[in-house]
Amino acid sequence: MESLGNVNIVKYFSQKNLKHTKYGLGSGKVEEIKEFLQHTKSDQIIVDEHMTAKQIFNLEKETGVKVIDRERLILDLFYIRSTTTEAKLQIQLAEIEYEMPRVRENAKLLSNSNERAGKGGMGEYIVDVQFRDLKRQMSFIKEKINDAKIKRNIYQHQRQKTGIPVVSLVGYTSSGKTTLFNLLTNEYKETSSNLFTTLSTTTRSFKVPHNNKNKEREGGVLIVDTVGFISRLPTYMIDAFKSTLEESLGADLILLLIDSAEKIEDMRIKYSNCMDILEELNVDKSKLFTILTKVDKIDTRMINEIVEKLEINSDVIAISSKTGYGIHKLKTLLMRKQFLENKYNENTNVKI
Repeated sequence: MESLGNVNIVKYFSQKNLKHTKYGLGSGKVEEIKEFLQHTKSDQIIVDEHMTAKQIFNLEKETGVKVIDRERLILDLFYIRSTTTEAKLQIQLAEIEYEMPRVRENAKLLSNSNERAGKGGMGEYIVDVQFRDLKRQMSFIKEKINDAKIKRNIYQHQRQKTGIPVVSLVGYTSSGKTTLFNLLTNEYKETSSNLFTTLSTTTRSFKVPHNNKNKEREGGVLIVDTVGFISRLPTYMIDAFKSTLEESLGADLILLLIDSAEKIEDMRIKYSNCMDILEELNVDKSKLFTILTKVDKIDTRMINEIVEKLEINSDVIAISSKTGYGIHKLKTLLMRKQFLENKYNENTNVKI
């Protein structure tokens, strides 16, 4: 929430069960919030959970302030962070997916509150006009995204012809992907602890030591920085960014970054979320290579404990982009991976 920049959090309320029908919260919790609002100038409530249009309407009516649910908050963050045309299109698509089920529900709510939704031409209800308009917008945006996908596929095909290996950085948002990307490529992409600093893929080349049987030389590798994952991300939001993720997840090797400075339980949840998303995107698990980042903030003796607690089955290496710990080892291991050796063997017929 603080990533929005203009939000000052003045009070946290917690409730174990958020499946209440009327408000999304229990009536007792709503009364507690109302009591607090009477003594503050707070003008909005942010609920870290999915809410229906009816629940938002009821809670706003009861408290007298604007209510934002988790999905609306994520969309707002997406808007702030988007920079490329395609990222903006993907966010617009997610926005429409968010609004469509709420159009008819809001019309019913207005009708029940003695406010008519109104009719358009030929006796047609405005809600039907709005719904069709959203569907037209969705079709237009999907066409634009598909055009961008075709261009990316052409670029990817041309890139594959060069035989240069591709390494993709994936992981939970704020796990250190862009920091590592900058270190390896000498780039200066924006890094921040805020969510969704990166909303589109960026590809750059970097050099790593390559051991050939007859000689030692440097090999070129393309590295891709991607949008960060987040827990409880609705399916339609994953689908909106799927075309962008598909390009990066089709890489020869996928480095899954985990922030080792967090609590074990937080790491376990985030690692599980990442694996679920990768599973949903049908990623080849044999390409996965886990990177524990920010180890300068922990006792390195904890690394084995983290691997055991998270039940990581892929290869693991611990690094610190800040101090350089493990970076040389990472580069060396990258070039020792069979898929990279095959890429540099001009006569190989091995399929990746």
